[in-house]
Amino acid sequence: MSARQSQSERSPERGVWPSEPPAQPEDEIYTWTGRARRWLLKRLPPDKLLPQDQPSYVASWIYVFGMASLTSLAVVIISGFVLALNGPAWYHLSSLGRFTNSTHLWSVELFFLFMVVHLWGKYWMAAWRGGRVLTWITGVIAFAVSIAAAFTGYLLQTNFDSQWIAFEAKDALNAVGIGAWFNVADLGQMFTWHIVLLPLGVGAVVALHVLLVRMHGVVPPIDAKETDDQLVHPGNESEVSR
Repeated sequence: MSARQSQSERSPERGVWPSEPPAQPEDEIYTWTGRARRWLLKRLPPDKLLPQDQPSYVASWIYVFGMASLTSLAVVIISGFVLALNGPAWYHLSSLGRFTNSTHLWSVELFFLFMVVHLWGKYWMAAWRGGRVLTWITGVIAFAVSIAAAFTGYLLQTNFDSQWIAFEAKDALNAVGIGAWFNVADLGQMFTWHIVLLPLGVGAVVALHVLLVRMHGVVPPIDAKETDDQLVHPGNESEVSR
């Protein structure tokens, strides 16, 4: 090693490593973990996952309802977790339980209100533009799975209304031939669907939806000007805006 060579360039045998590891050539990535890392970093760089800036057209009320849906969903999950831990006797007889039950119910109502406005707004904005088809599809699937989760939630009220809804729905499900394995009159089965299976489904689809939004960016308005496009904020949107 010459005397002019900097200390950061010394060889590992001397016990001093470079300040930054050298870039790994493409042909040296030979494991599935390396390929997975390369795929994730290419599609989800940190500046897209946690952007500091957003395009100017995001300062509009129509872009608020997506985040409002996520916020109300968080309240639904937290309040539902508390209800599941304490059981029907607690949320029927305890004042705190009735308050938590009401919070859970009204957060569900707000969740559907915000999500319907969000879906209609994105429909009229043609939100599938610019390679965002899968983003739109996952949003629609999340809405459909949420309807099933809300239906099973009504059956867990363990009151006259839930009993009436359960047996009316049982007749309909028997008529289409699926009442044998989806028994809405079975309270234990409905608990499993409502607090385990369907929440996992909603959470997985919503998480994928948010990741796709981060990958492709929020859709610009149809009449957006070029100064509002990803030419101004290239790190926050996809390469094709329309």
